[in-house]
Amino acid sequence: MQIEKLDSIKSAAADTRGKHRVLAELKRLEQETHHLEEELDQLEKMEAVSAVCKEILSNVETRPDPLLPTTHGPTNPSWDQWFEGPQDEAGAGPEEDRVSSRLLV
Repeated sequence: MQIEKLDSIKSAAADTRGKHRVLAELKRLEQETHHLEEELDQLEKMEAVSAVCKEILSNVETRPDPLLPTTHGPTNPSWDQWFEGPQDEAGAGPEEDRVSSRLLV
């Protein structure tokens, strides 16, 4: 009999802790639901993202980059060689061939 009483007391204590855990989890889920509903309300009030992106793109395209200097044409033509593709070596003369072969040896 005493064993049965102890078991019933233990189960009552375990049941109380179980109820507390369930209630705590339920409260956490209710808070999370509330936060998600608030976030949805905020998202519904926002403008469409595509409209905002178009506006930003038009602003960026119309303004020059403040970190790049503005130049109108090449100011120093000798700099153009660095921005062109590789030169065709078919027109290289015999003197240039000897110089390049000496560099390779």
